[in-house]
Amino acid sequence: MTYTDSEARTLRTAVFGAMVLVSTAEPGALDQESHAGIRALSTFSPTLREVLAADHPELPEGTVADVEAGVLTALRRSVEILTAKSPQDASTFPGAVLTICQEVATADGHVGEGEHAVITRVREALAG
Repeated sequence: MTYTDSEARTLRTAVFGAMVLVSTAEPGALDQESHAGIRALSTFSPTLREVLAADHPELPEGTVADVEAGVLTALRRSVEILTAKSPQDASTFPGAVLTICQEVATADGHVGEGEHAVITRVREALAG
């Protein structure tokens, strides 16, 4: 499956942005959380792992609210992209992103209220 540069950028923003949102939702062990998120990338198909690793992720700029809004938009758009181009990846993408978010949130041993709230918003964005 081939993705345009814009589509690949959107996918990277969605996945890595979701990790960042959860990781920064509460004070915690950013290093542990980052490593947990990277390890969880293995839940994606080989094609998506290749797209995600092809370049640095770009996060939206602005306030914390702007960044979150941009990431949630990228998550919704990613589901649309995958639905159109790779139904198999579309069916597994939401679960894989949520697994990554959960791994990041639990890296320090517990899921805080802020992390839980972000994961809920990510889940809603993935559901459309």
